Amino acid sequence: MNAALAIEHPLEALERALDAERRALLDNDVDALLASTADKLAALRRAESAQPGVIAAERLEALRLQNQANGVLLSRRRREVGWALRHLGRIESTGVYDSRGQPGARPQARCLGVG
Repeated sequence: MNAALAIEHPLEALERALDAERRALLDNDVDALLASTADKLAALRRAESAQPGVIAAERLEALRLQNQANGVLLSRRRREVGWALRHLGRIESTGVYDSRGQPGARPQARCLGVG
């Protein structure tokens, strides 16, 4: 870690990670998404351990909204992948429950057509 990153304000690091996460989501770059998520978690840990008064509430709220917008993008990507997999016949279209009605049973692949 270089000296510039070591003294970076926790919210600056968080903003940088959120920007990288958004770019990764828009570019469908899984490796960049995983890296930005790790950076985001590290920045959050630093922000949580910051001295009182170092974190401005307004700035934190703006970053929360940015994170929420990234969450919307991630949810959209997840729905797109789920839709594609369902239409390829790779997973069931509904949630899967075990014999006791508890969620968590593994979905079974099913063939949608005869080829």
